[in-house]
Amino acid sequence: MRLDIFLKASRLCQRRTVAQKLCAAGLVLINAKPAKSANTVKPGDEITIRRRDRIARVRILSMPAARQSSRKDASALFEILSEESLANEHV
Repeated sequence: MRLDIFLKASRLCQRRTVAQKLCAAGLVLINAKPAKSANTVKPGDEITIRRRDRIARVRILSMPAARQSSRKDASALFEILSEESLANEHV
């Protein structure tokens, strides 16, 4: 499955276009390597997403059955490995 579609289906990003912009800006990594929105992801991959105020690392557990998934189903698609706040680092 494409990275941008997974990010939307898992609700890690609100919209697919947001996921594509994050990838284009170099803010998304798959297994510690910069990722493009069209990269293929599979269970076991680790995704790092950097946003303005935080960095989140998640591991993919399974793929969604459809492009849309319920909130309950979306949370079962990944596990959060770490979540760091960057708010304190701004000087």
